[in-house]
Amino acid sequence: MTRALPLPDAAPCAQDPTHVEAVVCVPTFRRPEMLAATLNSLAAQATHVAFRVVVVDNDAREMRGVEVATRFFAEGRLDGLVSVEPRQGNVFAINAAFGLARERYPAADYFLMIDDDEIAEPLWLEEMARTAREQGVDIVGGPVLPEFPEGAPTAYRHHPVFWPAFMQSGPAPMIYGTGNCLIARRVFEGLAAPALDERFNFLGGGDTEFFTRCRRAGFTFYWRQEARIHEHVTPGRLTLSWVLQRSLATGAINYSIDRLAARSPYARLRLFAKNVAVTPLSLHRAMRMLAARRHPLAAAHPLGVAVGRWLASFGLLPQPYRHS
Repeated sequence: MTRALPLPDAAPCAQDPTHVEAVVCVPTFRRPEMLAATLNSLAAQATHVAFRVVVVDNDAREMRGVEVATRFFAEGRLDGLVSVEPRQGNVFAINAAFGLARERYPAADYFLMIDDDEIAEPLWLEEMARTAREQGVDIVGGPVLPEFPEGAPTAYRHHPVFWPAFMQSGPAPMIYGTGNCLIARRVFEGLAAPALDERFNFLGGGDTEFFTRCRRAGFTFYWRQEARIHEHVTPGRLTLSWVLQRSLATGAINYSIDRLAARSPYARLRLFAKNVAVTPLSLHRAMRMLAARRHPLAAAHPLGVAVGRWLASFGLLPQPYRHS
C-alpha cells in the first residue's frame, strides 16, 4: 500500500486542495540527481495554472527520492506531497501517483505525468492545460525529445525508439506513453480501477494498454507539439543490445495488448493471422527504410517488433522494468 509522508513545516495555504486545477505526477526510482533536475523544471514553469506535484518513490529501502522531493517542498520551491510505493514496478508507482493525486486534490481537473529523467520546458504545463481547455479533449500528449550526448552515433540519433509518434499539433487517434501526458479526471472515473494493468508491471507498455482502453471507451486525444519535454539519453541506451531489446519489447507489448482483447476463439484466430501478416510487412518496412537511406540499425526496428510479437505469443516476455 502506498503511504504518504508528512512534510516538515508545510504551509496550510500551500496545501489547500480546493484551489488546485492540475497535479503533476512524478514516479521515481533510484535517480535522485535526475529527479532534482525534473523538479527544478517544474519549479520554473511559467503558468497561470494552479498546480501541485505528487512524487512517488518506488524504492522503499533507500528512499532517496523522498529526500529530494521533501527538500523542494520544505523550501517552498514547489507545493505538493511525496509518498512511497513499496511494491516494485513502474505500473504500481504510476497507479499510486495518479490515485494519490486524485484523492488528495479532489478539485483538480487535470493530471499530468513526467518521468524522473525528463526536463519540462517552461511553458509545458501552460500548453498542456490550455490545449485541454480549448480543444475540449480528454487526453493530451506531447513530445519527449531525446538529448543525445556529444558524439552519439548517427545510427542511434535517428532510431525510431527515441522519437515521438507525432511531429505536429492536432487531433490524434491515441497517444502511447505517460512520459508527457495530461489526463482529465473524467477519464479515470470512466474506467475500471486500477488505471494501468498490473500485468504490464515489468514488461512495460502499461501506459499504451491504458490509452488503448481509453480509445475504445470513446475518449478523445490531442497532440500538442509545443508542449515539449526533453529526456537525457544515457550512454547505456546507445548500445546495440539496448536498442534491439527495446524493439523486441515493443513487439511483445503490442501482442500482449492485442491478446487481452482477443477473448473469443475467432478473435484469437485473427490475432494469429495478424502475427503472420506482420512478418512480411515488417520486412517490407525494413526494405523501404533502407531504400530511403536509413541506417540498417533503424531499418531493423520493424523486424525486431515482429520477432517480439512471435516470442510473446509463445510466452517469452522480456522484463526490462524488473530491478533487484
